[in-house]
Amino acid sequence: MAQDHSENLLFLTDEQLRRAIEAMFFAYRGFTADPDRILADYDYGRAHHRAIHFIQRTPGTTVNNLLAILGVTKQSLNRVLRTLVEDGLVESRVGTRDRRERHLYLTPRGAALEQELSDAQRARMRAAFRAAGPVAVAGFREVLEHMMDPELRRHFAAVKEG
Repeated sequence: MAQDHSENLLFLTDEQLRRAIEAMFFAYRGFTADPDRILADYDYGRAHHRAIHFIQRTPGTTVNNLLAILGVTKQSLNRVLRTLVEDGLVESRVGTRDRRERHLYLTPRGAALEQELSDAQRARMRAAFRAAGPVAVAGFREVLEHMMDPELRRHFAAVKEG
């Protein structure tokens, strides 16, 4: 029976795909709602959240690596980083091998904010994963990875393994 189910997934109708797209939109809205409320207290947006998240996941990452992960313009990222550095959440250190490089680290205040943001998202994901069950969780992860462009999948694998 499971095989029939998986074969049916190969032939989804446009309407079934539209519903899946809508489900992703609404899930993303829920996934970002809790952090958005926290970020509003700091007058930050989702770009700040993404920067904080990936700096925490890869301490010492370079600005160029963060640019590649986030897929934003250098100007946009510089604005976000300038704010985070000025507010004492991120520290930018000069590279030891290449003095032109800037390595990014969260300060204790930055780490505390990242913890608050990720706690909110982990709670939502944990509840959803528990309700859906392990088979659905594995399938969800697999679908997400297959939706990633190959270069982003490499970034994901590097962060996941790091």
